[in-house]
Amino acid sequence: MEIIDQAANLRKLAQSRSKSKGTTLLEAPEEPVESSVIEDENIDIPPVNTRIISVTSGKGGVGKTTVSVNLAICLARAGKKVLLFDGDLGLANINVLLGIIPEHNIYEVMKGKKSIRDIIISTSYGIDIIAGANGISQLANITDTQRDNFMRELESLTGYDIMLIDTGAGVGANVIGLVLPADDILVVTTPEPTAITDAYGMIKSIVANHNDKVIRLIVNRVPSAVEAKRVADRLISIAAQFLKTRVESIGFIFEEALVQKSIRNQRPHVVLHPGSKSSACLHHVAARLLNSRVRDESPGIANFFQKLVSFSFGSRERDLF
Repeated sequence: MEIIDQAANLRKLAQSRSKSKGTTLLEAPEEPVESSVIEDENIDIPPVNTRIISVTSGKGGVGKTTVSVNLAICLARAGKKVLLFDGDLGLANINVLLGIIPEHNIYEVMKGKKSIRDIIISTSYGIDIIAGANGISQLANITDTQRDNFMRELESLTGYDIMLIDTGAGVGANVIGLVLPADDILVVTTPEPTAITDAYGMIKSIVANHNDKVIRLIVNRVPSAVEAKRVADRLISIAAQFLKTRVESIGFIFEEALVQKSIRNQRPHVVLHPGSKSSACLHHVAARLLNSRVRDESPGIANFFQKLVSFSFGSRERDLF
């Protein structure tokens, strides 16, 4: 039903654009959206309960990072304050897709060399990023004092509605550690048989560690809505049958050559080609995500990293949640 609804909505958008001579949402200017900054430091900003969303996949090459970057921008354009965290330990590529060269990483915060605010990069697209998260692999080497200092830094990191985490691919401990503490888990796959099999493997690993997680599916690079529905229905069915768990389809993204053009230009696809079908799909996924149910108690950023640190120190997963 969700796939059919998305296809119908996309047709309506296309019809409205052809009838209207004005500028629609999908025909927004191609210039990056400037992020707003509150200059008066005396203004009291109420605390925000940050929603943590992990974007993951069973295998590499399915477009997970591209989805993460563009989805973050769509969420920001919907009025949310978004922090995009690069959690791919081996191939940190968010900064590459945005054409940004980061100077610092999160390991410098753990070592006490930088504050958490020092490593956050504000972009012209309305999102903040923490790039090059390769320091996570060093978590087991920090001292108790360094860990406590790090947690205090994270407690000061407030004001974000959403922290979107682009994890690595596969079911290794580093990836699972970034997935399990999240409020929502988005599993990205494509119609390729190997991608579907590996996506099921990721879902199986999540359920084995935490069987009440909210798991949502995005089918990327599809030629048609019919193919997207076929893939989603297959994964949802086998997850229900063999894992006794519910997977929700949250949308699909069309295959378009324009996406690869955006990657080569190191600019977000929804900015460079706002009127494309794939950009409309990403806005649809963002809207569905914002309208989806969130559990009452979000862990927040500090609590999320506390669980991540504990995971890296070898704590049993049943003690983390």
